[in-house]
Amino acid sequence: MPYRYRMLGLLFLLSIITYLDRVCISVAGKRMQDELLISPEMWGWVVGAFTISYAAFEIPAGVWGDKYGPRNILTRIVLWWSAFTALTGAVSSYGLLLTVRFLFGAGEAGAYPNIAASVSRWFPAQERARAVGVTWMASRIGGALSPLIVVPIQIAYGWRATFYIFGVVGVVWCVVWWFYFRDNPRDKAGITEKELVHIGTPKVAEAHHSLPWREVLKSPNFRYLLLMYHTYCWGSYFYLSWLHTYLQRGRGFSEDEMKLWSTLPFIVGACGNLFGGWLSDRLVKSRGLKFGRRVIGATGLALAGMFMIICTQVADKQVAVVCLALGYGCMDCMLPVSWAVCMDIGRKYSGAVSGSMNMAGQLGSFSSSVLFGYLVGWMGGDYNKALLPLACMLLISAFLFTRIDPTQLLVPERAPAPEPEPVLA
Repeated sequence: MPYRYRMLGLLFLLSIITYLDRVCISVAGKRMQDELLISPEMWGWVVGAFTISYAAFEIPAGVWGDKYGPRNILTRIVLWWSAFTALTGAVSSYGLLLTVRFLFGAGEAGAYPNIAASVSRWFPAQERARAVGVTWMASRIGGALSPLIVVPIQIAYGWRATFYIFGVVGVVWCVVWWFYFRDNPRDKAGITEKELVHIGTPKVAEAHHSLPWREVLKSPNFRYLLLMYHTYCWGSYFYLSWLHTYLQRGRGFSEDEMKLWSTLPFIVGACGNLFGGWLSDRLVKSRGLKFGRRVIGATGLALAGMFMIICTQVADKQVAVVCLALGYGCMDCMLPVSWAVCMDIGRKYSGAVSGSMNMAGQLGSFSSSVLFGYLVGWMGGDYNKALLPLACMLLISAFLFTRIDPTQLLVPERAPAPEPEPVLA
C-alpha cells in the first residue's frame, strides 16, 4: 500500500476521535442539563464557549503547522484536547463547565488546518479533495458512532464516564502518530522514489516564509472564502451542538429513539464527504479547477438550505430527520471542496489559509449555537422556527461560493532567481 494512504489512515482515525469527543457533549446534553440545572439559553453558552476559543486559536495553530510541521502540532493539539475531554467529566458546576469547554476549544483549534497541511504535503493536487473528503467522512462516522457508544455508557455508568474513556483514546492515537508520521515524505523510511515523484515532493525542503497578511487581506477571493465558511457554519454547527436536544425536546424522540435516528444525518454526511470530494476531483480533470470546485460547493449548500426549510414544515418526526440528514449530506459534499480550495489558492500556506477559513467558520458556529438557544426561548419553545435563520444562512453561503475563484493564488509563486554565471579566470 502506498505510504500516503497509510498516513491518510492515521488522519482518518484522528477525525473519528475528534468528532467522538465533540459530539459526545451534545449526546450527553440532556442528562448534563438536568443534573447541572442548565437552561436552553445557558446551554447555548456551553457549546459556544468551545467555538469562540476554537476560533481564536485557529490561525496561530495553522501557522505553527506550516512552520513547525503537523507532526509536532497535531501531537500537542490531541494531547491537550484529550486532557480537557476527561476534565469535562469532572465538572460540578455551570461555571466550571464553561471554563473547561473554553480551554477544550483552545486546545483543539488547528486540528483540521493541520490535517489539511498534512494532506498538502503527502498528496498531489489532483487527489487532495478526495483525501480531505475521506478525513471529513471520518468525522461524520465519529458523529454517527457517538450516540451508539455514549448512550449505553451513560445508562450503565453515567454521563461522566464517557468523557474519561474518550480522553484516553486520544492519548493512544498521539503515541502512534508521533512514531509513524513524518512531515516530509522523503524522511519516511521505506517510501519509494516512484511515490515521491507522484506526490511531487521536492528533493530539498522549501524554506518557510510567513503568509503576507497585508497582501492576502486585500484579496476579494480570500474575503469571499471567509464569508462563505462563516455562513455555512451557522447551519452546520447545529448538527454538533443542538441536534440531539432538538430531537428530544423539539420533536419528542425518546432517548432510545434519539440514539438511533440521530446517527442518520452523520451517515449521510459521511457519504456526502466522500462523494463530493470524488466528484470535485473528477470534474476538475474534465472541466477545469474553477468549475469542479464551484459547482459542487454552491449546489451542495443551496440544497442543504432547502432541506432544512422543508424540515421545519413537516409534522412527522421521522420525515423531519430524513430532511435534516439529506441537508447534512448535501452540505457535506461541499466540505472537502472548501478545504481543497484552501490548498488550491494557498499552496505552501495552506495551514494558515485553512486556519483563517475555519476561524471565520467557528465565529459563525459560536453565533448560531448561542443564538439558537435564545431563539427557542423567544419563539415560545418552538425549535422548528428557530431553524429558519440557519437555513437562510446556508443559502447565502451557496451564493458566496459562486464568487470564489480557486485558480487565483493568494500569493503568486515567483520563479527562483537564475544562478549567476560562472566567472571565468
